[in-house]
Amino acid sequence: MELTERKKKVLRSVVDLYIRTAEPVGSKAVTELPDMKYSSATIRNEMAELTTMGYLEQPHTSAGRIPSAAGYRLYVDELMMDYRLSIDETKSISSAIEEKMQRVDKMVEKVAKLVSQATDLPAISAASRQGNACVKRFDLILAGQGSFILVLMLGGEQVVNKLIKLPLNVGETDLKLLSAVLNASMTDIPLDGFTAELMEKVMRSAGAAASLVPVILDFTQETLKNSDSTSVAVTGQARLLSLPEYRDVDKAQRVMDSIDEEALANLPAVMEGASGTKVLVGPENVADELKDTSVVMTKFDIGDGMQGMIGVVGPTRMDYAKVTARLSYFAESLSKMFGKPEQPQQPQQPKLPEPPKE
Repeated sequence: MELTERKKKVLRSVVDLYIRTAEPVGSKAVTELPDMKYSSATIRNEMAELTTMGYLEQPHTSAGRIPSAAGYRLYVDELMMDYRLSIDETKSISSAIEEKMQRVDKMVEKVAKLVSQATDLPAISAASRQGNACVKRFDLILAGQGSFILVLMLGGEQVVNKLIKLPLNVGETDLKLLSAVLNASMTDIPLDGFTAELMEKVMRSAGAAASLVPVILDFTQETLKNSDSTSVAVTGQARLLSLPEYRDVDKAQRVMDSIDEEALANLPAVMEGASGTKVLVGPENVADELKDTSVVMTKFDIGDGMQGMIGVVGPTRMDYAKVTARLSYFAESLSKMFGKPEQPQQPQQPKLPEPPKE
């Protein structure tokens, strides 16, 4: 049985109507569409053949049809019309991003919340490093008597800090010297580059502050190790409860329980090597509990070797055109924001000569 252009047009109309109404679609509703020029009998026959071919299904309680997973897949791949965001939608997304996004280390959770609000669906956001993390800048700030703050600036504007006890014989001048040594010797070095030889070299140049080098090195290594992992945030699971597919509380609870950071941790890996937006329909999903849902994902660049991913989880009946358009605009806006020119940094400290070995 051939999938003709007429069958494709009927299938697209059925999917569009079902997305809009969440009710099984009858031939009469398709016939009444303005651009449908076929008779009711013709459309009824086409819907019957689409059911036989596996693109439509017929619920037991209704004479109407609903799309199958195969029908949604064909719709997403070939039949879906482009959705053009309104000016209000683009302004809303852009202003929300500009207001909320300030630093990458807080980005993952905030992005997930924004995407969930924009799509009214549960959302996932992830950030991972492509390649090796490294420290771009060290700052040592005196914090009163007996302590100082170690500040590490990583790629992607990520900043971490730690309060460290100061030895009695180390003053502000010693901290400035140590800061210069660290910036000259330990920036732009990946985790596996922090060797015993490097620590000895830095300690020989650090003067009175040499005893602080092992503490700083341990914290730096731990930070880089954590930075290499993928951060995942999921939010908005309760939004499913407003959808007719999840009126059954037990079904809704099973799906909501499966939409968490641990269950969806593999989704960023699904995007590796993919370009543009990726749609997983029903049985194509990685988790068994999500076999009756669809996942739409796309990537964005954070800069400094980091990549982000955003996506939503919803019923197979979701408005794919609108969701993909909004996710694509989110990704484009986030890439532009994180790719903006960096503020001028302080002049780089000159590399200090190593003192002669005794």
